[in-house]
Amino acid sequence: MPPSSAPPPEAPPAAPVRVGRAVWLSAATMASRVLGLVRDQLFAVLIGANRFSDAFVVAFRIPNLLRDLFAEGALSSAFVPTFAEAQRNAGRDAAYRLANAVVALVLLVVGTLTLLGFAFSDAIVGAIAPGLRDPALASLLTKVMMPFLLLVSLSAVAMGMLNAQSRFTAPALAPALFNVGSIAVGLGIWAAGWPPQKAVVGWSVGTMVGGALQLVVQWPSLRALGYRARPALRRADLDDPRLRRIGRLMGMAVVGLSATQVNILVNTFFASRVEAAATWLNYAFRLMQLPLGVFGVAIATVAGAGVAQRAAAKDMASVRATMASALRLVAFLNVPSAVGLAILARPIISMIYEHGRFGAGDTDATAQALLFYALGLYAYSAVKVLAPAFYALDEARVPVLGSVVGMVSNVALNAALFPVLGFRGVALGTSLAAAANFAVLALAWRRRHGALGGAGVIPQLGRVLLASCALAAAAWASERALALSLPGRGLGAQLAVGLGPVLAGGLAYLAAARALGIAELGELLAAVRHRGAARGGR
Repeated sequence: MPPSSAPPPEAPPAAPVRVGRAVWLSAATMASRVLGLVRDQLFAVLIGANRFSDAFVVAFRIPNLLRDLFAEGALSSAFVPTFAEAQRNAGRDAAYRLANAVVALVLLVVGTLTLLGFAFSDAIVGAIAPGLRDPALASLLTKVMMPFLLLVSLSAVAMGMLNAQSRFTAPALAPALFNVGSIAVGLGIWAAGWPPQKAVVGWSVGTMVGGALQLVVQWPSLRALGYRARPALRRADLDDPRLRRIGRLMGMAVVGLSATQVNILVNTFFASRVEAAATWLNYAFRLMQLPLGVFGVAIATVAGAGVAQRAAAKDMASVRATMASALRLVAFLNVPSAVGLAILARPIISMIYEHGRFGAGDTDATAQALLFYALGLYAYSAVKVLAPAFYALDEARVPVLGSVVGMVSNVALNAALFPVLGFRGVALGTSLAAAANFAVLALAWRRRHGALGGAGVIPQLGRVLLASCALAAAAWASERALALSLPGRGLGAQLAVGLGPVLAGGLAYLAAARALGIAELGELLAAVRHRGAARGGR
């Protein structure tokens, strides 16, 4: 299919993605991710990696998968562009009426799913994790945490309304409050000295507390924008073409995202066959998600809002420029992150998790999983940018196709790699499947919309890879030197061997990026200076 826009590629508008806003959003997200690491550290100390932690990982996966499928995934992809279009073309009151109709549907549909999950928790656990050592505990924890699905679904609607109106701070901070709630309950468990089998139940209650805080923190910003929660579903709402559009886009998104959820279920199915493997893979994936969340999701959020607004205005030149800018930023930030995680997996995991009931063997296993997960970080991040753009352009079939290709690849790769690599094959299969998904989206974008503003995404990626080689060399050399000079597993040695190479690698990358003339370095530094000057002038 030829590109849909006739004009040849031209220089994009200046800074199509507001780098300063992305930096601020990344900082807010970084706070949440750091708190998330603290939460995971506390979980490792209290429970470790064993059948109890596996039971929690599997139990939390059930509402979490449904959240990704119906709330923060499909609902956000469908709701944000439709809400933005309603506000632009029909006014804020019409947009808020639409939002209240969506809230009513969430209460009805997601509330029903929550009740079903509670009623059939035994069967669900048995189906997704047949090798689990303690299925009864996992079923109990599932019952405790199922209402989390409803809380985060409502939170996703609030996030969508705020992001669509370019209010990014409260949604970015909301996950931090989730972590704060979990940490507060976890500290209480630690003070009480509960054994792992009891601590894991208390931790599940803390998850619920965090989910409630995640919703509550966004309410003041919504009220300040004039929103009033009056969930209702009238006949006129059901006939609203915008609500029908959300339903149609959600249906396509659910099909597309269900492929991702099938991947996770397949991973869980295989991992449950090895005790503690579900926990090792979960910790490794969480570390891979740190740069994905801090950089990839932050850039995707800002770019997604810009694409939704420009798509509503039918400005395809700006859409392409926005996408090109976002993909360059993703490469500049996440490719070196992936290289750093692969090179420094073991010292980083030892520094963060190897305390309390989490031992050296758990560190080695988690590091092996992280190495393979890191291979897919750029693909994951790029999909986060590309997929919402297709939904905003009402081209939902493309991300659906990409997800299906990724799902089929993941199932085949897991079946082939698990007998050879064990749980490590699950991580490698996940990364290769993400690359397949990204390839489908990138090729489809080029066929439908042409080059991304003639902005040199691929040449920039080549320069980023060269700069990342400098990072790898500096990080590896400094890690080896510190490990030899600071033997032992004390906290001081862990901090030095974990943080020192990160600093050395980061400095080497920045120096190489400057030498190679990577423009995103200058943009980010200018954005940081501008943000600092603006705050200093207040």
